[in-house]
Formats: sequence, structure tokens, C-alpha cells
Amino acid sequence: MLYFIQQEAYDSAAIESGVRMPARIEPATPPFGEDISRPLDRLMKGQPPLRLFTTLARDPRLFQKFFAGGLLDKGNLSIRQREIVIHRTTALCKSEYEWGIHVTAFSGLAGLTPEQVQATVTASGNEACWSAEEHVLLRLCDSLHEHSDIDDGLWDELRNYFTEEAIIELLMLAGFYRTVSYLTNGLRMPLEEAGARFPA
Repeated sequence: MLYFIQQEAYDSAAIESGVRMPARIEPATPPFGEDISRPLDRLMKGQPPLRLFTTLARDPRLFQKFFAGGLLDKGNLSIRQREIVIHRTTALCKSEYEWGIHVTAFSGLAGLTPEQVQATVTASGNEACWSAEEHVLLRLCDSLHEHSDIDDGLWDELRNYFTEEAIIELLMLAGFYRTVSYLTNGLRMPLEEAGARFPA
């Protein structure tokens, strides 16, 4: 019993300090079947696939379920709103892997400044760099992370800025990227070379 307690403490400390252990599960290797290669090609646009995707490709069913659950298409949110939620959720979950991928791929498209990108990791949602609407988004992420719920006051504030359909999407988005964080952390996913790193 003591061993497992010590091991858990070691693993948590390693994740928080940025020290990465070897991946717990090796990715699948090409060639992939069309049910995997087609969505990979569409998403990666000629770039090598992310390790997360090739690890999921070990099981075509899980791969397809994962891709079917993504919310990166045009929906009820702007790219900026979407990425604020993804950046904050993955940062709260300490998923440096997924946070770094989204910083690299989307923070520019979302118009996030370096100060705002850093604040998704290091600061509270009350920083002056955010608009009133963005404060509400960050508080939503924090509340869901801490309580898995939204109190009535925050709900009313969300309704001031977002349609009911957009609020449903926000909840699904935060939940999906919590799942992604579980995958990247639990599998000890090595960081992608092109991915950003958490600020010191």
C-alpha cells in the first residue's frame, strides 16, 4: 500500500514539474486503413499525425468515437471563445500536451495575445487582459473543473452573452477536453516537438 501511495505522489510531482516519463502505451504505426488515414489526412493537412491520434489508432473503434466527439468545426462559438475554453480547461487539468498543441495551432487564429495565453495557465479569470464576456467563460471553466456544476449566478451571466445552444456546446467542449486531458496525462503522452510549453 505504501508503495502505491509513494508512486502516486511521484507521478503527480513529475507531471507538475514538467518531467515526462516514457509513454505507457506505444502508438500504432502506418500504414493505416482508410477509416483512420482519411480523417488523419483531412485534419493534419500533410503534417505528421499527432502521437495522441496514432495512439488512439491502435483501436479503430476508439479512434472513430474520439474523432466523432470533437468540436473543432464551425458551431455556436467563435474560434476565440472555443480556444479560451480549451486552453483554460487543459491548463487546469495540467495537460501540457494538449494545451501546447492548441496554443501552437490556434492561439494566433483566435487572436489571443501572449499575455492571454500565459494567463490561461498562471492567472485567475479576473485578469485585466480579458473582456467581460471572456471573464465569464473563464469562470465557467473554473467552476466546471472544481465543482462539475454551474451555480445560478454564473448561469444567468452566461445567458447574457450566449444562446442556450452555445451554452450546451460550451459544456460539451469543456467536458471533451477534460477527457482529452485524461488521455494525455494518463498515457504519459510525450510532448510534441512543435507544441508550446507551459510558462515557467
